[in-house]
Amino acid sequence: MEDRILVVDDEKEIADLVTLYLKNEGYTVYTCYGGSDAMRVIETKRLDLAILDVMLPGINGMEICKRIREKYNYPVIMLTAKGEETDKINGLALGADDYITKPFLPLELVARVKAQLRRFKRYNSGQAEEDVYTVSGLVLNAKTHECFLNEKPLNLTPTEFSILRILCSRKGQVVSAEELFLLIWEGEYYTKNNNTITVHIRHLREKMGDSFENPKYIKTVWGCGYKIEE
Repeated sequence: MEDRILVVDDEKEIADLVTLYLKNEGYTVYTCYGGSDAMRVIETKRLDLAILDVMLPGINGMEICKRIREKYNYPVIMLTAKGEETDKINGLALGADDYITKPFLPLELVARVKAQLRRFKRYNSGQAEEDVYTVSGLVLNAKTHECFLNEKPLNLTPTEFSILRILCSRKGQVVSAEELFLLIWEGEYYTKNNNTITVHIRHLREKMGDSFENPKYIKTVWGCGYKIEE
């Protein structure tokens, strides 16, 4: 079955160009130019990934991302204006998996889409090093893509799940932000000022009720990275 992708951008030229490139790759694409139309597609169609522009008439991209995360865990890629670092951080905090800055090369966006779908399918099909990881009340099942903390389900995005799985699989070891990034965004270029992993870690801690000052689960090793230990 073809993957189904939602493209939402009020700049018709951009939306149509992205749609053309994705259709050429064999994807089924639903194209919308506003937030209200996008919500109708989200509520009535089975989707595998969404590409959302931040600035939209009516319901903006941030709100759409938030509503998607209330029901679905498929990947979300945000389109942000050049230099709008706040939009990137807010989008990731609301559950987006990746962002790309305008102007962008369509082929770069297609590559991001493929990477997100590949990872999402891999972890949902159970193709992982192990099936189940357990750490002090935290249970992560890679086969079913479920995570529980003290027997209560955690609603994680694919990227959050991937970060937690990597840390759990290396329990007691420090994993740098750069290594986490390269493992998740395969083939992407990492820069030292990239705060993508930092934002996802912060959001994970919030969902887990873990404090920044004295975390029980995801611990920061300053200047080195992150680790989970018993």
